[in-house]
Amino acid sequence: MPGFKVAIDGPAGSGKSTISKRIAEQLNLTHIDTGAMYRAITYIALQKHINLDDESSYVFMQDLKVRYEKNRIYVNDMDVTDQIRSDAVTRNVSKVSSFPYVRRFLVQIQQEAAQNIDVIMDGRDIGSVVLPDADLKIFLTANVKERAKRRQKEKEVLGIKQELDALENEILERDHKD
Repeated sequence: MPGFKVAIDGPAGSGKSTISKRIAEQLNLTHIDTGAMYRAITYIALQKHINLDDESSYVFMQDLKVRYEKNRIYVNDMDVTDQIRSDAVTRNVSKVSSFPYVRRFLVQIQQEAAQNIDVIMDGRDIGSVVLPDADLKIFLTANVKERAKRRQKEKEVLGIKQELDALENEILERDHKD
């Protein structure tokens, strides 16, 4: 894959996307938030009312075109950037992303998107699976309280109030699932 590749990995809420966006702007790299892609699939699965526990139910993805462009996520040219931050998506994204079928589908899209460009890509398994030959690999982390504060601020922007303790518990549960 020609082009300069940066892979940023780490747990939920550690600041991967925020830092990746800033670096992309400063270094004129294309930014791809792979977590948004998994959230988009989760959102569509919820909209379709499929059985989220049945891996074979995800065949609907074959009819989807998923892309991440200019910090927005699109499914079949529909911008779902705001919808993917809902509590329902957050509660289910770990389950959806655990299926090999879903992962293979999105990894292929991610690898194709990174071909022949200078890219900074963030998410899970970026340095080991998606861009194993990345020029630079970073594992970013933060303690649970800081990650919960970050998530709380994100939710407040969307008009959602949630107690810090509840967010800490959600993050710990998601870490366990992931």
